Amino acid sequence: MGDAMEIPGVVFANASATLLARVVGNDGLPLTPAGVTAVRYSVYVLGPGDPFLRTPVAGHQDAALGPGAVLFSTLQNDALWDVDGEGYNFRHAVDVSQQPAFPTPGRHYLVEYRLTPVAGQTVTARFRLWAI
Repeated sequence: MGDAMEIPGVVFANASATLLARVVGNDGLPLTPAGVTAVRYSVYVLGPGDPFLRTPVAGHQDAALGPGAVLFSTLQNDALWDVDGEGYNFRHAVDVSQQPAFPTPGRHYLVEYRLTPVAGQTVTARFRLWAI
């Protein structure tokens, strides 16, 4: 069993972020667009004194994404990926053209993705980001 973890990062306030991950299903294999029926994401600002207190960010709450827009059929290993030699299968550039996702500097944000596979239980991926 792989360990659950929130992927840490730093973002500019009032800017976009491109989030990368290798997301695997319950079988331990990387998810692919064909193996996922739905992807939804939310951005939350976290409480300054309570990391479990989360408030949704307007315009980024339970938003739908197409599986083919954020997942790859094969692992990608390009200049964006510096974690290991295997690569990533998930990439999302958070759209801030209508609403900022990280509006306040000096705050932590949680970006949570819920991927629904064709078979099996929902897979969750999380990023904990510090806005500067």
